[in-house]
Amino acid sequence: ATTREHHSKCLPCRFYEKVWALHQDPEASVDNPLLAFSLIKRLHSDWPNIVYSEEATENTQAFHAGFKEVEHELPGTEDLDGAAQALMRLQDVYGLSVKGMANGIFQRACTSCPPLYSPGRRASLSADDCFHVGKVAYDTGDYYHSIAWLEEAVSLFRLSYGSWNPEDRSSLEDALDHLAFSYFMAGNISHALSLSKEFLQYDPSNQRVARNIAKYKKLLETGTVARAVPLQRPNSTHLQSRDAYEELCQRPGDQVGLAGGVPWSPTPALSPLSCSSWLSLSQPAPEHLPHLSCSYETNGSPYLLLQPAKKEMVQIRPYVALYHDFISDAEAETIKGLAGPWLQRSVVASGEKQQKAEYRISKSAWLKDTADPVVQALEQRIAAVTGLDLRPPYAEYLQVVNYGLGGHYEPHFDHATSRKSPLYRMKSGNRIATVMIYLSAVEAGGSTAFIYANISVPVVK
Repeated sequence: ATTREHHSKCLPCRFYEKVWALHQDPEASVDNPLLAFSLIKRLHSDWPNIVYSEEATENTQAFHAGFKEVEHELPGTEDLDGAAQALMRLQDVYGLSVKGMANGIFQRACTSCPPLYSPGRRASLSADDCFHVGKVAYDTGDYYHSIAWLEEAVSLFRLSYGSWNPEDRSSLEDALDHLAFSYFMAGNISHALSLSKEFLQYDPSNQRVARNIAKYKKLLETGTVARAVPLQRPNSTHLQSRDAYEELCQRPGDQVGLAGGVPWSPTPALSPLSCSSWLSLSQPAPEHLPHLSCSYETNGSPYLLLQPAKKEMVQIRPYVALYHDFISDAEAETIKGLAGPWLQRSVVASGEKQQKAEYRISKSAWLKDTADPVVQALEQRIAAVTGLDLRPPYAEYLQVVNYGLGGHYEPHFDHATSRKSPLYRMKSGNRIATVMIYLSAVEAGGSTAFIYANISVPVVK
């Protein structure tokens, strides 16, 4: 192993230079999910490892005191594990290659496919990063994901074996150990055996792994092992429409903004941050017609006479229209600022109660029209364009949602589908319409998918 004397700079200095190189552009850490994951991991585990390492002997008291001051504000274990799960979600929804993600490239698994997203600032993942993602999957019995990420961790650890990274919590031995057991649970005993034998080369005295090797050999000799079958990706929500949903999410984001006439906004960019889905009520075959057009609309409302709504027809059957420039940058920033302090994990209806669910990963807050004149003006604009009455109790408050790192909302109905729903006992009745406004632009992904209509609408701020 590389000895500590080989490093000419102090440990905190090297760590500082590494962080500075990664985060010269503050916005890049938000735009790029890999940088965001690395930042969360560095604040949760890498930095404490540096502060309390044997090398940080100079100014130890100052290091510890400074760290203690901000420790309560740093990401916790739930944040870090959630970020790891977000990377796996992105991997699944967009069909991304794990090796590509580890190299900082958002490349689909097919070799001929162009990259989904090429960040301006490329950030690769370390062996320890890949190990942590794989370990999160491993701890939940998800060997489909653990094998892919631990394989990458093992490959990277092998390349750097002998070098010393004090901020890391794992090693080649850890990765080999977890990968071997993952393969065992997946039914691939021969590969579990070879990985365990490699482990013993680095740690010959490990009796537990030695017992595993004996067990694997016996299973292979007696032929009591069923033939390994390809691992199936977990489907925790048993979603029948998942394939259709993900296919829509993966479509290039160029089918909106290109209708007849000149679009009001450039071809939308694509967000590695989320894909949401609504199910339309009707299920006719989609019909794209050549006379789609853009128009200025007042909807008979005096409110829109001086500033008509910019409507683009996207599809005739079912009827799909998109309104451009519906909200100004200043209004969007005001709404995000108002909602920010109140954001909490989004919930879904479950009978009489509300609960968190894996198929809805986001944070949300509700804003009354009395919160700010901007909210009131926006509700007036929505009422003018839709012709709907937004006064209480006919409409709910404005819900502001932040999808964060790898957030999503799997296919769902926005209206209640059971007569037992509390909505039926309220004066407002069941939902009949949803207005959704994008408050920010994104680098990739983030489309809204309509499963039965077979259309996805990319993000346009």
